[in-house]
Amino acid sequence: MPTWTLFTTFKFDAAHLIEGYDGKCGRMHGHTYKVEVSAKSNKLNPSRYLSTPDMVCDFKELKWAAADGGKGGLDHTVLNESIPVPTTAERIAEYIHKQTSERIPEGIELRVTVWETETSWVEYTDRDE
Repeated sequence: MPTWTLFTTFKFDAAHLIEGYDGKCGRMHGHTYKVEVSAKSNKLNPSRYLSTPDMVCDFKELKWAAADGGKGGLDHTVLNESIPVPTTAERIAEYIHKQTSERIPEGIELRVTVWETETSWVEYTDRDE
């Protein structure tokens, strides 16, 4: 069976604090988050931008979070005000995954990796592995 896997990376800058955290992460601070999204599919699909079934999904849809907060993304936002979940790296990755899933065709296997620093990251998928 044919399989295609798209990969894209992007960055966004945002501030946050982890509410209830006993330590410096409990105070407002910022990160340049690096995100990698992979999208795996056994079929090609049309997209909002291409009517023929010639792509897994559109890279634009995978990179929505890189957009400015005023345009629906997460860049230059206070995450505690922009997303409805606690702002740990784990929950940010889960949130980006869920929002991305709603923007792409059904049946695509997504994986989202979020780096909070160069040496600390989390990977999220909704598949049991």
